[in-house]
Amino acid sequence: MSMQASNRPYRYEDNSQIPYYSQSSMNVGRNGTYCVQQNHEDLYVSSDDGSQNSNPKAQVLQAQYCTLDSSSGNFVYPAHSSTSSQSQYISGSPISQQDSHSEHTSGSPVSASCVTEVPGLRFTTIEEIENAMFGPEPDTVSSDCSLLTDSAFYQDNWREHLGINTRDLKQVIVACGKAVDENGWYRDLLISELRNMVSISGEPMQRLGAYMLEGLVARLSSTGHALYKSLKCKEPTSLELMSYMHLLYEICPFFKFGYMSANGAIAEAVKGENFVHIIDFQIAQGSQWATMIQALAARPGGPPYLRITGIDDSNSAHARGGGLDIVGRRLFNIAQSCGLPFEFNAVPAGSHEVMLEHLDIRSGEVIVVNFAYQLHHTPDESVGVENHRDRILRMVKGLSPRVVTLVEQEANTNTAPFFNRYLETLDYYTAMFEAIDVACPRNDKKRISTEQHCVARDIVNLIACEGAERVERHEPFGKWRSRLAMAGFRPYPLSALVNSTIKKLLDSYHSYYKLEERDGVLYLGWKNRRLVVSSAWR
Repeated sequence: MSMQASNRPYRYEDNSQIPYYSQSSMNVGRNGTYCVQQNHEDLYVSSDDGSQNSNPKAQVLQAQYCTLDSSSGNFVYPAHSSTSSQSQYISGSPISQQDSHSEHTSGSPVSASCVTEVPGLRFTTIEEIENAMFGPEPDTVSSDCSLLTDSAFYQDNWREHLGINTRDLKQVIVACGKAVDENGWYRDLLISELRNMVSISGEPMQRLGAYMLEGLVARLSSTGHALYKSLKCKEPTSLELMSYMHLLYEICPFFKFGYMSANGAIAEAVKGENFVHIIDFQIAQGSQWATMIQALAARPGGPPYLRITGIDDSNSAHARGGGLDIVGRRLFNIAQSCGLPFEFNAVPAGSHEVMLEHLDIRSGEVIVVNFAYQLHHTPDESVGVENHRDRILRMVKGLSPRVVTLVEQEANTNTAPFFNRYLETLDYYTAMFEAIDVACPRNDKKRISTEQHCVARDIVNLIACEGAERVERHEPFGKWRSRLAMAGFRPYPLSALVNSTIKKLLDSYHSYYKLEERDGVLYLGWKNRRLVVSSAWR
């Protein structure tokens, strides 16, 4: 990747390719489930000689349980019909082409099974699928599986043996994660049980369960990273994806809370300064800075000269519909309409790739650094030998910034072992799905797509991926505070004016949202669960 800082607006060099997953179509069953048909490469397993061979078992596993896109063969959910045994589906987007005669009601569980169509393989009955997954039932079993010798127990009593109340969806979700973690003999039975209880158009726990199930299936078939990239960088079109992101931005205050609190700290820190340089480590669409430009332009005594360095990797290009030059032009037009002198410096790179020379630091300017929902994507010592998370903080401290703003999800998923991370994901996203539920009807097709493309991808990454492939690595605020302190920062408490402004913002949202201030740090939560934390440093 070529990166070069610029002294002029809009200098942008980025020859990276975005991994599109093209030629796909969405198959939507009458029961509300869906699965993407794509011309992906088959799943592979490596042999001892380094060659790759197709992995039918992984393909069958995905075909049986997929809700999103983890299948890499042509898998479809047959729609159940009392009048026909043929598989029926609608090809197209779940937003625009759902069956108008659907009998699936809000909150009802998914009950479809999968038909697998893979070159050389065809499974059309449940018995054939089970044989492919588990092998033919042996005449004898090992001593540690002696309870399964009775087929009646195998079919009917395993739930009682495990002590699982299958009427409690949350309990089944937890049990599935435990079974995957321990590779228990009952793992596939529980996954099948969960499949029949979840729905992308049901209650919050049913919807979350559908995506956690997808994460488990992707983990077992080692396709989590490909699925995460697919959900970030493929269809829908950029305009559709932007509309989903905008819906989430409007119905839940998480992003507004983060942007408003950070901007409040920045505006206070640069009062009276004539040359301001904002370095944003994940600028995305640049939405955070429109109101900041307007506020600085209206400042008594005249506006400052503003430079914004926008850092972002290629993953955001699909949502934008192009490179960082789009962000630069948009912000320049806003600044020009307000009469504010403005310059934009594009750095097309991941945060871990950024070096001092890319930032184009100039003497006489006041530097502001913004980490909004970004620093948890930067790998640390738990991922590799290079601790980029701490390196970036030390580099930023060396710039002597006037203020550094940090907005992060309040979750502990970075170094937690799998099952602990699984439970934390369940707890965190239960609150998020409940918050979405009170703001948007369950049968809203755009809400379904918003959850799939803006939320599910993170859930899948948290559950299915490990090592460098897991980019969702949140830390609780206590760990961020330690990292910042070790880099030489001290707290810059958010002002009372910022707090009161955000309280007014929350007045237009549900009463379950809670704002908590502690030692100059702001927490936004849902009921008793903290979800986002905003702080400032210098």
